[in-house]
Amino acid sequence: MILTFGSPIAVYGQKLQENDLSKMTEDIHKETYTGIHSVLVAKGGKLSYQQYFNGFTADSLHDMRSAFKSVTSLLVGIAIDHGMIKDETQLVHTFFPENKAFVTDPLKRKITIKDLLEMRSGFDCDEWDDGKDCESDMERSRDWVQFSLGLPMKNQPGKVWAYTSCDPMIIGGIISKVSGMTIINFAKKYLFEPLGIKNYRWTVDSKGQATTAGSFFIRPADIMKIGQLVLNKGMWNGRCLISEKWISRSTTANILIPDYSFVKISQSTVATPRPAYYGYYWYNEEIVTGGKTYKAIIASGNGGQYIILIRELDLVAVFTQGNYGSWKAKKAFDLLTKYIIPSYS
Repeated sequence: MILTFGSPIAVYGQKLQENDLSKMTEDIHKETYTGIHSVLVAKGGKLSYQQYFNGFTADSLHDMRSAFKSVTSLLVGIAIDHGMIKDETQLVHTFFPENKAFVTDPLKRKITIKDLLEMRSGFDCDEWDDGKDCESDMERSRDWVQFSLGLPMKNQPGKVWAYTSCDPMIIGGIISKVSGMTIINFAKKYLFEPLGIKNYRWTVDSKGQATTAGSFFIRPADIMKIGQLVLNKGMWNGRCLISEKWISRSTTANILIPDYSFVKISQSTVATPRPAYYGYYWYNEEIVTGGKTYKAIIASGNGGQYIILIRELDLVAVFTQGNYGSWKAKKAFDLLTKYIIPSYS
């Protein structure tokens, strides 16, 4: 499906509630909602709303933060589709036979790619709720993949959900191993070039290895292309970039995140909170508003970087923000339930 960049407001069968979207724009400009950098909405593959705020423009490269982990999940699917990885049940140590950490720790030898994708590696790391932050130490190291592989174990792999950016770094190392390419060149060949994404910037370690956990800078309109690709079940302009099987499996989340809801934190007055679930670097949460329930597939990054897909509405919403370390980042879900969903439902 071609993502068409058209007028700010479009019509799909029935007229959109233009006043709702105009009111949203007005409220953001009045700083009723602070720290917003961009909001984009596409329905039916057509970009119908595109606004930039607080000095940001369509050409501004924005850090996706941890929302880029969801892109890393797509890259795993591509590697599996091309036969470079058999499937996500493969043991991680088989990709790094030279690494002595697996010899000295039998528990570590049990880690699978699936464990990494589900944040159930068992490493003694947890960035969630101000836990043990291994990411900062990783960033100070020379080799981010080797640092991550060398982490001490705390739990049995596959048992305990503990969010860490070190898991997707190992994923990037695996893809580089099996493809014989840097993750930069792999993503360019199999994902970004087919999507027509050319303007972006990676963050790399001292060895030139690019992060697959975040700190990837890209234009919001190109983030929208990634969201549309997932909504299209891996198809782009008649070409299958990622198998529908992988899109379905990777975006179906079944790991309950205790006491967590995007809608609840947003303090929305028009939606009923539901629990959030985690999958292969994607979140799921039911959006209950206006007497209806919509299943949202979410890529989420610190500060308010979101890709939100709602299949029932054939809709993708992208938010970029500067609300780092603040609950205000979740106000995107207030905007979603108060203005965006009523305009397109």
